[in-house]
Amino acid sequence: MLAPIAWATPPAAYGPWEQVTSHLTEGLVARGIDVTLFSTGTSRTAGTHVATVAAGYAEREGQDPKVLEYLHISQVMGAAGDFDLVHNQFDFMPLGFSQLIAPPMVTTVHGFSSERILPVYERFNADNHYVSISDANRSERLKYVATVYNGVDRKQFTFREVAGDYLLYFGRIHPEKGAAEAIAIARRARRPLWIAGLVQDRAYYEEQVAPHVDGENVRYLGNVGPAQRDRLLGGAAALLHPISFAEPFGLSVAESMMTGTPVIAFALGSMPELIDHGRTGFLVDTVEEAADSVADLSRIDRFLTAEIARDRFSVERMVASYIEVYRKVLAGVA
Repeated sequence: MLAPIAWATPPAAYGPWEQVTSHLTEGLVARGIDVTLFSTGTSRTAGTHVATVAAGYAEREGQDPKVLEYLHISQVMGAAGDFDLVHNQFDFMPLGFSQLIAPPMVTTVHGFSSERILPVYERFNADNHYVSISDANRSERLKYVATVYNGVDRKQFTFREVAGDYLLYFGRIHPEKGAAEAIAIARRARRPLWIAGLVQDRAYYEEQVAPHVDGENVRYLGNVGPAQRDRLLGGAAALLHPISFAEPFGLSVAESMMTGTPVIAFALGSMPELIDHGRTGFLVDTVEEAADSVADLSRIDRFLTAEIARDRFSVERMVASYIEVYRKVLAGVA
């Protein structure tokens, strides 16, 4: 298992690719499959662990990401002959090795940072087995063996039948994720907004988020870990997800629904696949529509929301789907 190395696998707080990689690795090990995880020295696994770098480049300052990435990928590929299959969770860079190693390579496409990287995926269409994390994130230029939704560990999330009054923004503080829009939605709906997440764009935070943080109407809680994440998601009246890009998946959306908390999201990217409009949340197009939807939250059955999320986004379902992918690939029928 070739993990990303921005953060540990699993991450202490933020790190969605690393989190999914960890869930899959541990799920496969629990099913009796021999898995070797290549990741940072700060990672942990019940499987065999090979630390290719001491710490992730986002965890420890002063490291060169490209140097670490090269060391990481080259160590995995140098040992590829010891394995039946290589599962690449590390974006497009390992694809160039797929013609040079004996075992087949399965690549989970977590998203495209831009259209400019598509030619790399396209170049190695015949030498890889691509898995999309949503149907919305597929490119017509690529061949896919399956769509497998990211899995969420149900044990990390507590169903809460009764919610608090606050609305929650949970995610990267970045223009495309919509923290400023969430503030506008909460103000229009006359609800308090709690914000949690990694500040990825400092200027955006200082200019469009921080001026509204008063500790009462708008609170910023920082980049929280798993225990606090569970409490925040489960206690919210709704998760606000006013994205401005075609998001490939959105882990916080699935995690929120695991606790029973519905999601109000802009209907872009994978959101129509993740959210059943009127059942597990609301799909909207504007700040005004989102604010109006807050008044309709009583229509959402939180128990049903959690049941749908557990069925659709469980780690168990993800693991079973990937095992089926592996069987097809190793049998040469993918």
